[in-house]
Amino acid sequence: MQEERFKMEIVVRNSDLDDLNHVNNVRYVKWMEDVAKAHWFHLLEKNNLENKYIWVVANHFVEYKRPALLDYKLSLETYLTGFEENHCYRMIEIKNAETGKIMIQSKSKWCYIDSKTNRPAPIPDEILDLVGILV
Repeated sequence: MQEERFKMEIVVRNSDLDDLNHVNNVRYVKWMEDVAKAHWFHLLEKNNLENKYIWVVANHFVEYKRPALLDYKLSLETYLTGFEENHCYRMIEIKNAETGKIMIQSKSKWCYIDSKTNRPAPIPDEILDLVGILV
């Protein structure tokens, strides 16, 4: 399963840099969360659903391929790759928007949390239908 990529662009600011004048690793993780969240809200809006769902990160496996520097225009891209019980899997790539070169690549696992119990729960059919998964 691979759906269309969701994309958003940002420009690296001075506040994004570390002591080596590269984008700070913590900033990349924040951007990964930002693009995943924006993608989720896009899916909800596209399908006229209210946000009554909670997703939390179970893990990120991140490969840092090349540094991003001040004023780089970056393309944050994500797509879902699969589901199991109460988890979904997501790819995230952050690319140099001008060259297309991958700066970082991440495989992430997200856990679905029941909003009433605040505990992991099976992913509802409504969500699986939303992203085109047959139950």
